Order: sequence, then C-alpha cells, then structure tokens
Amino acid sequence: MPNNEFYLGKTIGIIGGGQLGRMMATTARHMGYRLIVLDPTPNCPAAQLADEQIIASYDDFTAIKVLAEKTDLVTYEFENVDLEMARYLEKQGCLPQGAKSLEITQDREKEKQAMLASGQAVAPFKIIKTNDDLIEAVDTIGFPAVLKTCRGGYDGKGQIKLTNKADLAEAKTFLAKHQRLIYEAWVSFDCEISVVFTRGIDGAITYFPIGENVHRDHILHTTTVPARVSPIVIDKAKQATEAIAETIGVVGTFAIELFVKADQIFINELAPRPHNSGHYTIEACNVSQFEQHIRAICNLPLLPIYFHGAAVMVNLLGDNIDAYFSKCERLERAHVHMYGKGQLKPKRKVGHLTFVDQDREQLVQYLKQQHLI
Repeated sequence: MPNNEFYLGKTIGIIGGGQLGRMMATTARHMGYRLIVLDPTPNCPAAQLADEQIIASYDDFTAIKVLAEKTDLVTYEFENVDLEMARYLEKQGCLPQGAKSLEITQDREKEKQAMLASGQAVAPFKIIKTNDDLIEAVDTIGFPAVLKTCRGGYDGKGQIKLTNKADLAEAKTFLAKHQRLIYEAWVSFDCEISVVFTRGIDGAITYFPIGENVHRDHILHTTTVPARVSPIVIDKAKQATEAIAETIGVVGTFAIELFVKADQIFINELAPRPHNSGHYTIEACNVSQFEQHIRAICNLPLLPIYFHGAAVMVNLLGDNIDAYFSKCERLERAHVHMYGKGQLKPKRKVGHLTFVDQDREQLVQYLKQQHLI
C-alpha cells in the first residue's frame, strides 16, 4: 500500500446525515475510518453508523470549527453546504474537494456558466430578475419552458413548467418570491442519462457504467444500466465529463445528468457528490460510488471498475414502499437498502432496491413480469 497519512485509523467528518451520508459511512466503516456526522436531526440515518454526531445547523460556525478540530478531513452529502463554512474548511486544509465545486453547483446560473466555459451544449436559457426579463425570455426562447430557482430545489421542487402565456401570472408570482430565476427551453429528449464518475486529487478519472433514468413526479424512479445509447453518445458524455471536471476541479465522486436526443447530448444538472442514480454500483460493480469517493478524498488510488453486466435500481418512497413489500416473494432477487428514516412521508426517499443480472433485457423483462418496474 502507498504511504498515506489518511489510510488507516483516521477520522472523516460528514456534513449531512441523510442516506448518502449513511452509505458513505457504511463504506468508510469497513475501510477502518472513524466518523463524525454534522446534522441538525438527532439520530439521523448517517449518525446511526457514526462514532459521534454534532447536532447543529449546517451554517453553525462553532459546530463547523468543532468538526474541523475533531476530524482529519471533511466531506459532504449534498451541495447546499454553507459556502463560507466550506471556505473555512478549505483554508484549514481538511476539505479535499474544495469549495469551488460547491460554489458552482449550488447556483444554477454559475452552473450554466461553467458548462458553457467547458464548451458544453445546454438548453437555451436566460437569467430572470425582472418581469421585463421574463417577457424577453418568452420572446426569444418561447414555450414550452421550465422556470427554476437559481438556488435550492431538488426532486422537482423549486420549478414550474410554462406552456403558454396563460402561465405567466404564476411565473411572475414565482419570480416575486425568489427574485432570481433561470428560464430554460423545454428539451424534447429520447432519454435521460447520468454519468457517475470519480476523480482523484491527481486528476485521474474512473467511470461507472452510464445509467438510464426514469422519473415519476420529478423524482427518480428507476436507473437501468447500461443505458440504451450509442457509442457516440457515450464518447460525447465522457468528453463532456472530462471538460467539466477540469473546469470545476472535481475531487471525489460526482454526477452529471444529461438529456439525449439521437446522438446529441445536452447537459442538464451537476451534483458534486455520490448520486441516487449511482446506487446500483454497491452490488453491480466491484467498487461502489461511495468507496471510490472515500478513496479519492483520502488520496488513495482509485480502483479499476468492473460491472456484472446489468442492473436496475428502484427508489422506495413513503408512498410506494407498501406496494413493494406486500409480497416478499416478489423481492427474491432484490438487494434491499433501507435508510433508517423515522417517518414514511409521501414522495420521501426511504430506501431502494437493486436487481443485478448479466443481461439487461432479460432483467428488465423479468422485472416487468413481476410488476416491479
């Protein structure tokens, strides 16, 4: 093994205690690391596997200082980390991912600028700050379109679809509430894919097989791997990934969501952390997105990735979990992950199932026959 100060017996801090933090913690545990989680919710999913939890808000500077003092390095499970806190951790030398990727990905305007700076195709867009901006966007971009908040928003929250001028009243109310929005052309696409990859501190990149995503009510429902896209699309997606990763200075596991139309790709969104669409890697690959992430931030060599051949990941929500567990025999081929959340709320992610095979079409056919997808 290489001589590395973070290899054994060190302590990793995780900002955010949800399911992504929990799965990071699971991996870090089996690699021998100690864990401290910062999250305002007592006994949150990640804290259930940690050595200690700091119960505090994410922008509590005192709590961030304590986290820095008690850990050897810090990572995060979501992109809406307070930027000043991230910059403080970076100055302390304990945030290997740095603050730049957070600064860019937590603001859709900066995210679009970074995509353009790296030479990538995106849907036509305009930043909206006034009603006049909105009217100009309608005139130049047209309908249909989607209006999104520049900050915050996930799983369809913080956005509305506009189909005609009758929707402008709602759009103006939305603007008055949020002050700054992004108006994007609605992209007609064949499928949505995500590239989940890991980049080391040295700039080396490893790619997980590209997944094809299906959403229901703006929430990811399934990821099927490999995606049904051409080799041309795969090459373009990887070229785009390398350009964006270099522009942003990515370290760790990162995800890029793309729309595909024939052999064209349009970058949709970036996520500077492990991603829901990469959960299949836990069982379907020799190394998961979470282990590769821990290796990257600890400056360990990344593992070459090998794939079983086919996988389908299904999200479990508070309002569909009973249907999936009503007949346990239907889950005889399912790897079950539950996140340890206290309440089962509609549209809330509470777990996932992963099905693994060697043949994509056989697996999909089986799952459809069992009414699992």
